[in-house]
Amino acid sequence: RVGLGEELGFDPGERVTGKMVAALKRLGFDSVLDTDFTADLTIMEEGTELLTRLKGALVDKDPHVALPMTTSCSPGWIKFIEHTFPEYLPNVSTCKSPQQMFGALAKTYYAQVRNLDPKNIVSVSIMPCTAKKFECNREEMTDSGAKDVDYVLTTREL
Repeated sequence: RVGLGEELGFDPGERVTGKMVAALKRLGFDSVLDTDFTADLTIMEEGTELLTRLKGALVDKDPHVALPMTTSCSPGWIKFIEHTFPEYLPNVSTCKSPQQMFGALAKTYYAQVRNLDPKNIVSVSIMPCTAKKFECNREEMTDSGAKDVDYVLTTREL
């Protein structure tokens, strides 16, 4: 939000959330939702997963528990581990990133609450990182029965 404002000539640090929502609606988006909520969900899920791993290692004395645990929020980080240190993949959290968790919730919970057919939802993320484009096309990002996030635009592209 701040980066977009600066790109458009607003004062550094000025929030442009309302302007961004209005612009997206004018472009034809039916709903504009924020990933802040799913960022919090991801943090809670990763925390629960870490506590479960620690219990397995310290209380249950399971020698197969992968510690330390690292985050799964960054697709760039995931790709780096996959290609450079695949032996550490078990250490990566199994949680989806906030972007992917949001897409999955949009096509399940949000669709149900709004009485929408998930097949009619096109989820577009606007993210600063180009690695999010790759992430949304990963095969495992269809657990809900549909592609979690259909398209990703970078902030600059927007």
